[in-house]
Amino acid sequence: MAEATLDQAVRRILIAKFTMGLFERPFVDEAQARRTLADPGHRDAAQQAAERSFVLLKNDGALPLRAGANAHVAVIGASANSKRDMLGPWAFQYDLPETVTVFEGVRDRLGRAATVETAPGVQLKRNVPSMFESITIPGQAKPEPRWDGARTTREFNAAVALAKRSDLIILTLGEAEDMSGEGASRSDLTLPGDQMKLFDAVMALGKPVVVVTMSGRPLALGSVLERAPAVLHTWFGGTRGGTAIARTLFGDVNPGGKLPVTWPRNVGQVPIYYAHNTTHMPQDQGKRYWDVPSTPQFEFGYGLSYTRFTIGAPRLDTPVLQPGGRMTVLTTVTNSGDRAGDEVVQLYIHQQAGRASRPVRELKGFQRVTLKPGETRTVSFTLDESSVQYWNAAERGWVVDPGTFDIWVGSSSNAQNHGQFSVGGAPRAGRGFLPNATR
Repeated sequence: MAEATLDQAVRRILIAKFTMGLFERPFVDEAQARRTLADPGHRDAAQQAAERSFVLLKNDGALPLRAGANAHVAVIGASANSKRDMLGPWAFQYDLPETVTVFEGVRDRLGRAATVETAPGVQLKRNVPSMFESITIPGQAKPEPRWDGARTTREFNAAVALAKRSDLIILTLGEAEDMSGEGASRSDLTLPGDQMKLFDAVMALGKPVVVVTMSGRPLALGSVLERAPAVLHTWFGGTRGGTAIARTLFGDVNPGGKLPVTWPRNVGQVPIYYAHNTTHMPQDQGKRYWDVPSTPQFEFGYGLSYTRFTIGAPRLDTPVLQPGGRMTVLTTVTNSGDRAGDEVVQLYIHQQAGRASRPVRELKGFQRVTLKPGETRTVSFTLDESSVQYWNAAERGWVVDPGTFDIWVGSSSNAQNHGQFSVGGAPRAGRGFLPNATR
């Protein structure tokens, strides 16, 4: 690397620090920080961000929930009433007093119309203890110590007893906040601890159950997905996560989030991603040398809603993307259900042939739209040379190859509405092509 390149990188960092005044005021203004954290607008924004991020993985008509008068609702699970788990990793200065848990969110949402109780049932602890378990942050409580055998049995039985006397069970499953983040990779994607044992015991009661999953990564949820009538994935919901979860479960908010990752069936499928390159082996369609289908549990971009959407075929304003030109792609999306909701319209392309093997699909645009029941809207995407360029390792630069491209629009990377266009001209450098001096 040239010294001038390194100097430029350092210069950018120093300029940012000077602009922020970090050299004149190196310490945080604690009073301002408290005012910022307590700002109602910021908390409302945190709640909205959480609501828009939740992904409805399964719904056999169990959601949205309807709790009648005098209903008895149980919110069960290790993370059901854990403020720390709502915030996820890398939240050292926990804003715990203002953080809303799932239990608190459901209790506040239902008010006096129902009795809402909670029990953890199981405890989530890493196999290898986190260094942060021994750290006490001023003003914050220490993490709960690990349960002994007697308490483990007592807490489990108490949770099952609560479920037995309840009319509706909201079961939280997933990972503790310190199971994600730096130094927290897992060799197994199944539910940690005794959570499957708790799930089996609750499901055996024959009561209405919906599952809320919380984690920083996809989890292998095979049996849960087969047996639970509804599964809502909420990641780590943040300060207002519990409020957002309750509003989503009871239909005040229609979930519209989409998966930003490919969700595997089990750890044996990893690595798995939608933008993989084509291969001629093995020849059987749908196989990739595994003893499971090559398809994931949920594809990239997947996410259900409480309503239904219909997305039309792509319409191109020109069949050829010329050098330096642009192309407009139009499609329509209709809310064909009976409830307002969000759909994320996604556009993917695939280059049929080039100087290098290209992924089977690449996301090149997406738009989130909110539609009333029966409403139709036209969504527009623009493609240019930056949309079709790729990094060519042999040439150490961005290149554009002419040829035929497939194009799809839909609600996930499994979109089926198909069209084609071509890129004209000769093979050429892309916009990001590196000059000789930096090679």
